[in-house]
Amino acid sequence: MGWDGKPIPYWLYKLHGLGQEYKCEICGNYSYWGRRAFERHFKEWRHQHGMRCLGIPNTKNFNEITSIEEAKELWKRIQARQGVNKWRPDLEEEYEDREGNIYNKKTYTDLQRQGLI
Repeated sequence: MGWDGKPIPYWLYKLHGLGQEYKCEICGNYSYWGRRAFERHFKEWRHQHGMRCLGIPNTKNFNEITSIEEAKELWKRIQARQGVNKWRPDLEEEYEDREGNIYNKKTYTDLQRQGLI
C-alpha cells in the first residue's frame, strides 16, 4: 500500500525493495521494510533512544550497526582509539624553572623535592 492507502504497482514495490525486511536489535527487534526506511530509521527516536539506553552516542560511526553487541564492540574500539589521544597532565603538563629549563610535572616535582631547583 502506498502513502495514500492505494495499492502500488508490483514493479514499484520491487524497485524500492519493499519486500526486504531489515530488523534492528537496538530498536527492540523492530522491522523496517525497504532500504530507504531502514536507512532513515537511524535518525529516528526509537533508534536514538536505544543507543542512549546503551550509553552510546548516536553518531554516523554507528550507521548500519543493528546488533547491540556490534555497537558495544565498536564503541569500545572508538574509546580506546580516543584514549591514546587524550591529554595526560602527569606526562604532558610542562613546568619551567628560573633558568628557563622545561620539565614535565613528574621530573619537576622530583627535582624540587631534591632541592636542585
